[in-house]
Amino acid sequence: LAGRRTRLLKGLPATSTVEENAAAGVSVYTFNVTVSPLSSEGVAIPPTIVNSNPLTEAFDIESKGDLEYRVVTTGNPVLDYETMPKSFDLQIFVEDTAGRTDLNILTVQVTDKNERPVFRGNIAIQTVTIYVLEGTPPEFIYQVDAADPENAELKVNNALLSSFQYSVHPAPVPFLVLESGAIFSTKEFDYEKDPHCYFLNITVTDPDGLKSTKTVNINIININDERPYFTTKQRIYRIPEEQSPGTIVANITAEDPDDEDFPSRLFYSIQSSHRYFSINPTTGVLQVTGRIDRDALPLRLHPNISLIVRVEDSPSSGHASEMEITIIIDDINDNPPECNPSTFRREANENTTAGTFLLDLRNYCKDIDVDPSHNQFNFTGLSGFGSNNFALDSTVSGRLVMIESIDLENPANLGVEVYSLTVRVQDIACPSYSNIIYIYIRIKPVNDFFPVFSNLSYVFNVPEITKVGSTIGRVNARDKDSSPSVITYSIVAGGGTRDYTNIFWISPTRGDVKILARLDYETTQKHILIVQASDQEKTATASVTVNVLEVNDEEPVCSPNFYSFQIPVSLAVGTNINGFRIECQDRDSDPRSFRYFINEGNVNNHFTFSPSAGSNTSRLILASRFDYESGLDTNWIYRLHVYITDDNLLSARDKTTRLIKTGTVTLSIRVIPNPTTVIAITPGFTVVTKRENLFSESAWYVPFVITLGSLLLLGLLGYLGFLLATWVRTRCPPAGKADGTPLINAPEKKKPKKEVVVTMTKLNTAFDGEARDPVTGKMYEFNTQSGARRWK
Repeated sequence: LAGRRTRLLKGLPATSTVEENAAAGVSVYTFNVTVSPLSSEGVAIPPTIVNSNPLTEAFDIESKGDLEYRVVTTGNPVLDYETMPKSFDLQIFVEDTAGRTDLNILTVQVTDKNERPVFRGNIAIQTVTIYVLEGTPPEFIYQVDAADPENAELKVNNALLSSFQYSVHPAPVPFLVLESGAIFSTKEFDYEKDPHCYFLNITVTDPDGLKSTKTVNINIININDERPYFTTKQRIYRIPEEQSPGTIVANITAEDPDDEDFPSRLFYSIQSSHRYFSINPTTGVLQVTGRIDRDALPLRLHPNISLIVRVEDSPSSGHASEMEITIIIDDINDNPPECNPSTFRREANENTTAGTFLLDLRNYCKDIDVDPSHNQFNFTGLSGFGSNNFALDSTVSGRLVMIESIDLENPANLGVEVYSLTVRVQDIACPSYSNIIYIYIRIKPVNDFFPVFSNLSYVFNVPEITKVGSTIGRVNARDKDSSPSVITYSIVAGGGTRDYTNIFWISPTRGDVKILARLDYETTQKHILIVQASDQEKTATASVTVNVLEVNDEEPVCSPNFYSFQIPVSLAVGTNINGFRIECQDRDSDPRSFRYFINEGNVNNHFTFSPSAGSNTSRLILASRFDYESGLDTNWIYRLHVYITDDNLLSARDKTTRLIKTGTVTLSIRVIPNPTTVIAITPGFTVVTKRENLFSESAWYVPFVITLGSLLLLGLLGYLGFLLATWVRTRCPPAGKADGTPLINAPEKKKPKKEVVVTMTKLNTAFDGEARDPVTGKMYEFNTQSGARRWK
């Protein structure tokens, strides 16, 4: 039935063998598959190895046709009896188209096989190369290591000995290979006489006669035992100076007997370091490395250069030979004539006569070439702007002379003061090197003309508020003799006031007039200056009038600007407070332009000024009564900041564009509920005593010190009075009374008359206000800070 296990694998389970090292595709076992008659299409899943124990991929199943299959080796991995398991259980699964399955085991046993011996170590994977120095005595040089997979004893034979240099046939060689695999040399080698290389074929054999062969390459190494020698015979060389670096001077060659069969590996050097030459250490090519100047020391005196060339067959500690060579340096015409200095500057007056000698160029020029035929030169090619006014006396002398007088004021003249000339100094011998000499001739003008101002007088209108340092105008003068840059300007008169010696300053080079102090229209409306222009020799003057334009820059000044007083709380509305009147002045404004208003401190608007505008005087008026009982007023001291502006006559538009100045006045008003305190001492008398001291916030210690000093003084005076009274009492005792009758008859009693006596004690007190006493109607002065008073 479908899905039930049935024996489909014929010949399984079974056991089979396979030899180790079998190649891929070797048949291990063959079996058949039996299918049900109902399975007309064969198998659904062909026989497959689904598992192995131990795991391996060394086996696979192939179809032989007609439901016949075989197990074969895959070669991956190759079976090895010595290193791998010796038996494998392969589980083989099959399923036909009817759904029947079968699973059976094939046991594969690996059998041993005799294998060739195996070399171990480096010789197993490559040809071993051994190096032996010539002159080395016979000795052990290498050990061959081999093994048999079956652990059998091996025998090592010297199978084939040959030298590739002489013969490919077997021949005797100076090496011995023992059965243990040890290789020995049998002679002392000479590199110059013996072969340089040997090949040894080493064969190892197992007891069954299986063999393995490897090759050992033995190289004989040459050692340095011969001295090299020079093959170059020339010892003297001649070269011209100024050869470019890298120029070859000589090719020094040498040979070494140790290297007859190979290119010589010799090393060349110059014994001492040299700044002119160097030698290639491997080729022996001698080259120029530095500039060789025959005209400079030491070659100017000693043009021959000697070199010691050394050749070695090793960079160090080798055999060497030395050779001296001489190099002669020849002079060439390689230097142009030079002048020191190469630029000359001379001066001549504009009225210098023709033929005047100016410069001798030959005194400043020379050619440093050593050979006399190379250091001769002449002067040619005078050119440049204005060169037609000058000439060279001769090409040999190089003397420069003036051939035509120059007048700077002549309209036909070129109009320049400095002439730029060039002269060529050139070699006579080829290749005719040359240099250029630059000559600048400055024609000094003669001062013939006075400076002339562009105007005889200048007028500058300047607002009085112009900032200090501002330029208010410029004067200009010209001189036909010289450029404007040489004219200097100065103020020689005017420009001062009572307060400032110099209000104006003029730029010495540009003629700009600036102000150094603030201008004041109210003080001076016009300044007249005398300005001078000088060309260092001649001078000219011009007048400068500075008109100061009036600007509203003065603020109203009022008197008094600070006032302090006391007023009774019951003062009537409309009263001119204490008769206070303010009077203001403005140096640049009409008195009608004043406007008064209280800016700060006018709490509940109790105070006002009348008139408020259009007059230079105004009075302080009480505008509304005080109300402390209802709590409307709480301040007893009013500090009013009064502003006085000079804009009353300006329209609304002018006020936005014109300057407006503001003066300030500060008023301190103390409201007193009852300015006097009445105390009855005797009938008919009221004595008021008040002692206060003025306190200044800026100097609080002054009244303190004065008060303390006054108290100490009063105490001292009182003590002295006490001592005096005591002394008088002791000296003049009083007469006694008779029956209690007084010495003087008492006057008739009259009705007491009520009087008020006020005594004030003041200590350093400043009275800055006045008021009227509401009881007596008298005027008194008072201090706004302490409240101290005195009758006027």
